[in-house]
Amino acid sequence: MTNAQLIAGDPGWLIAVKALLVFVLCVLLTLMSVWGERRIVARMQQRLGPNRVGPFGLIQSLADGVKLALKEDLIPAAADKVVFIIAPIISATTCFMSFAVIPFTGEVSLFGKTTAMQLTDIPVGVLYILSIASIGVYGIVLAGWSSGSTYPLLGGLRSSAQVISYEIAMGLSLVAVFIYAGSMSTSEIVAAQDTWWYSVVLFPSFVIYAISMVGETNRAPFDLAEAEGELVGGFHTEYSSLKFALFFLAEYVNIIAVSALATTLFLGGYRALPGLGFTEQWLGGWFTMVWFFAKVILFFFLFVWLRGTLPRMRYDQFMQFGWKVLIPVSLAWILIVATLRVLSLNGAPKAATVAFASTVVLLVMLVNFGFENAKNKKKNAPHAEFEDPDFAIPQLPIKVSTINVSTGKKGDQ
Repeated sequence: MTNAQLIAGDPGWLIAVKALLVFVLCVLLTLMSVWGERRIVARMQQRLGPNRVGPFGLIQSLADGVKLALKEDLIPAAADKVVFIIAPIISATTCFMSFAVIPFTGEVSLFGKTTAMQLTDIPVGVLYILSIASIGVYGIVLAGWSSGSTYPLLGGLRSSAQVISYEIAMGLSLVAVFIYAGSMSTSEIVAAQDTWWYSVVLFPSFVIYAISMVGETNRAPFDLAEAEGELVGGFHTEYSSLKFALFFLAEYVNIIAVSALATTLFLGGYRALPGLGFTEQWLGGWFTMVWFFAKVILFFFLFVWLRGTLPRMRYDQFMQFGWKVLIPVSLAWILIVATLRVLSLNGAPKAATVAFASTVVLLVMLVNFGFENAKNKKKNAPHAEFEDPDFAIPQLPIKVSTINVSTGKKGDQ
C-alpha cells in the first residue's frame, strides 16, 4: 500500500498524535543541531566548544533557551509594535508547517493502527513546501520593516531579494524530479527512487538544489541578511528575549526542513542504502526513520562544513551567481532532461539517447571554453586608462611646501 492509502483512514486522534511526535522530533533535533554545530565548528577551529552544561555540553542549547526567556523583552520606540510581535511568530510557525507532507517512514504500526509517519499526502506536496517557504520570508521582511531602524530594514530587503532569486533556481531544480517521477507527491517521489536515487540520475539538479537551499536559509557563505560586519545583526538587530529565540529556532528548523526535503527528493527518503533493503523491516518498519534522519544529519553537516570553511560572499557576487549561473544552468538542464525523457518513453534506442547526451555535454564544454577564452582575452587586454590620451594635458602649477616638524616653521617651497 502507498502512504496515501495508509494515512487516508487515520482517525483525528491519531493525526494529532503524529503531529505532536513530529513537533517533538523537530524541536529535539534542532536542539541537538545547535549543540552539534558548535562542537563541530569548535573542532574545526581547534577549540573545545560547549562542554560545561551536562555531559559533553549536551544541555547547553536548553540552557541558552532558558537564558533568552529570562532576558528583558525590549521593543523600540519607533517600532510598529503589532507587526514587530507578529513577525517572529510567522517565521517560527511556517517552518514547522513544511513537515506536514514529509514521509518519515513507510508502513508502520502505531497504537494498533497500520499507518505511515506522514501527516498528509497531497498531489502537489512539493509545491506546498515551496509556497510555505515563501510565506516564511514575510516574517523576515516584516521584522526588518517594523523595527524602525536602518540596519534591520537593509537586512529585510536583502533577505527578500535573496529568497526571490534562489527560490527560482530551487524550483527549477525540482522540475527535473517531477519529470522523472511523474508526480509532485512526496511519497510517490520516494517510491519512484526504488532503484536509483535522483541524486545520481539527476546530479545537476541535486547540486543546484544543494546550493539554493543554503541561500534559502540565510546560512554562510550566503548569510547576507544578517552580516555582522555590515548590518550588526541584520533583520533581528532590535529583537531580544523570546522573540529573538523564535527567529533562532526558525533558522535551525528551516535547515532541518530543507534537509528533509532534499532527503525525500534526492536520497530516496526513508529507504535504506542500496544493498541494505532488508533493514527496512526492522522494528516493524520504524527503522526506516533511522535511515531518514541519518540522511538529514548528513545534509546538516554540509551546512556546518560550509560555515566553518567559506567566507561570506559579496552581495553583488551572490546575486550574479544566482541570476547568471544557477538559473540559466537550471533552464538548460530542464530542456535536456525533458528531451531524454521523451526519447526514453518513445522507445528510442539507448545508443541514440547516449549520443544526444554526449552531444549536449560536448556543446556545453565548447561554450564554456569559449567564454573562458573571451574572459581571459578581456583580462589580458590593455586598459584604456593606461593608454596615452589623444589630447594635451595642461601642466598644473603645483607648489609643494615642506614643514619642519620639530619647529613648526615652513621650509623651502
